[in-house]
Amino acid sequence: MRILSIDPGYERLGIAIIEKNPGNKKETLLYSDCFKTSAKLAFVTRLAQIGKELERLIDEYQPKALAIESLFFTNNQKTAMRVSEARGVIIYTMASQGFPIHEYTPLQIKVAVTGHGKSDKKQVIGMVPRLIDIKKEIAHDDEYDAIAIGLTCIASEYRR
Repeated sequence: MRILSIDPGYERLGIAIIEKNPGNKKETLLYSDCFKTSAKLAFVTRLAQIGKELERLIDEYQPKALAIESLFFTNNQKTAMRVSEARGVIIYTMASQGFPIHEYTPLQIKVAVTGHGKSDKKQVIGMVPRLIDIKKEIAHDDEYDAIAIGLTCIASEYRR
């Protein structure tokens, strides 16, 4: 079972492809990246780039489901709206191809990865390599977040 997991954004998207391994073996990270769009481009062009990148990943890795973080609203309404629109592109791209969509709150992700809902980012980042085989250097928090979202999905939906 392969999960495409995404920490949504429009300037930076954390993306991970995780393979659920049989038995009690650790899951495997097949791919992760912090996909970036340029602020110099029109917003609609940036949304199109996100959709094209997802299509490329679907073709290359053949995931079976999407795991994505639910939005929580910040004080910056413009950013929240833009991230909502990017999430719309992501969910549409996956749903239009028939993929199951699993959404998780930050609290659910923290509990699944660390066992505690009030964990900070440093604690989540510290636990991720203990839960999954990672054979690359991870450069961005967004990647760790995407991996944590995918691990939450596997623990919640596909552990059985």
